[in-house]
Amino acid sequence: MSSPASTSPAPVTPVVITIARPSLESPPGDEPLLRVHPFDEPVVDAMNLGITRGDGIFETVGIVRGAVHGVDDHLQRFARSARILELPEPDLEAYRAAVELGIEHLGDVDDAYCKYVYTRGIESRSWNPTGYAFLDANPDWTKERTTGIAVVTLTRGYALDVAQTAPWLLQGAKTLSYGVNRAVLREAARRGADDVVFTTSDGYALEGPTSTLVLRYGDHIVTPSPEHGVLLGTAQLGAFAFFESRGFSTEYRDVRADELADAEQLWLTNSQRLAAPIHRLDGRDLPIDAELTAALNDSLRRRRS
Repeated sequence: MSSPASTSPAPVTPVVITIARPSLESPPGDEPLLRVHPFDEPVVDAMNLGITRGDGIFETVGIVRGAVHGVDDHLQRFARSARILELPEPDLEAYRAAVELGIEHLGDVDDAYCKYVYTRGIESRSWNPTGYAFLDANPDWTKERTTGIAVVTLTRGYALDVAQTAPWLLQGAKTLSYGVNRAVLREAARRGADDVVFTTSDGYALEGPTSTLVLRYGDHIVTPSPEHGVLLGTAQLGAFAFFESRGFSTEYRDVRADELADAEQLWLTNSQRLAAPIHRLDGRDLPIDAELTAALNDSLRRRRS
């Protein structure tokens, strides 16, 4: 007797959604606002300023079972980044619609993400902004969410108050200029680590290149203050909501780098990987509260706002 044929989910095909008028200042046109493209179809001009100069912004949102996490938190941060870069005001509702349309075309996937992008336009030919969204299935982050990650601290090379003393360095904006963030991850790999916590020249801890630092001291949860150019993390906001629901107190404040050694638990949080516990920091092993971390990640996966 032959066994029934096994069924497996259809493979997920990434999708790109272009936005014809991504700015509230974009001129009206007859073309549809949104257009769906195969992920491997070229859609961006070679001289786009996002490519040639890194002159643009982006957000990456997590999607679980078709629901986008932290929709408004991401859109508000997107608008803030645009203001810092003095970009024309983005049409947030167009981006919201692009993400939703992309989800419809992505197919049945449990854990996915969307990266949406906004650039200043095409160098020397057009200053009309460019906007699009890319959606795909997430990698498998099970190991990072459970057994954790090894992290090294690396200096960012300037003092804590750089956002106030040199605002042209664009601290606090999520820009496309990620050369440094990629370089520090390569340096971490050379040191046998998975990720990085940036520090300042005057001895403060900041954030990771793609994540927010969260620390536990007993029943008190801390994250570095966004007042000094630390990007306000959307997954970190979800983590604070989780901890507050369990009776923990939460606080934004400046964190000295030497305070990391005193924390009972450290996490790096972001919208794709969620909460990754740090099991080793600068070569020193750290404990992991596996039960609390699992509950935190379950809460982040179920987050719908």
